[in-house]
Amino acid sequence: MDADEEQEEETPMENYDPAESFNERVAENYDKHVRGDEDAAVAFLERLANGGPALELAIGTGRIAIPLAARGIRVEGIDISAAMINKLRSKPGGDNISANVGDCADVAVARRYRLIYIVFNSLFNLMTQENQVRCFQNAAAHLDDGGAFVVEGNLPTEFCQLRNNQYVDLEDIAVGEIGLDVARYDPVTQILEESHVTVSGQGVRFKPLVTRYIWPGEMDLMARLAGLSLKERWANWHRDPIKVSSTNCISVYGQ
Repeated sequence: MDADEEQEEETPMENYDPAESFNERVAENYDKHVRGDEDAAVAFLERLANGGPALELAIGTGRIAIPLAARGIRVEGIDISAAMINKLRSKPGGDNISANVGDCADVAVARRYRLIYIVFNSLFNLMTQENQVRCFQNAAAHLDDGGAFVVEGNLPTEFCQLRNNQYVDLEDIAVGEIGLDVARYDPVTQILEESHVTVSGQGVRFKPLVTRYIWPGEMDLMARLAGLSLKERWANWHRDPIKVSSTNCISVYGQ
């Protein structure tokens, strides 16, 4: 175990800085774990962009932005992690995207966009309701007339069935290595404290993550405070209807 991992182990989760979840080590390995629906997400967003331009909040390594830009959409981005942006710039096509380090709640850009989007639960990395509301307000302020703000996030339904609001889940298993997801959820604060733990012959590695989950109803109220309203809601990027059994939620807001 290296010094950084020892420090992570000693730090109480309530004092953990979410930006630390996206350091150089994470950025280097981030694209090794794809979900498989990236192409569908790009096609969905391309249609809404209608020629662009587009702004991605929490752009990360460009998993969505680079293929979207390859379809002719001018894409810009903001991310809290310099390491993730550096990884984006090192990838083919990444040098065509203007990305800056910044707080996604601030949306500190000068221009307006046809499409602004935040995917893969990244809105939940903003740890307070106030900052999540601020993200909606600042996104709305940078939308063109008729533009769309798209938010993707898992539904917290799975947390409602947890025993003692905690779980341990086996993510990966191989000869000489296992990966575990260990988490605790507070239904009052809506905070999920989580760590992806890898145990191998080389030792134990921790990848902590703290997020604030919100229900679609709360998200709709945030949009209303920003002067936006819900235009579409789907269970996935293929536009399947959302159901009680759905685990994901894609919301499209507009003026």
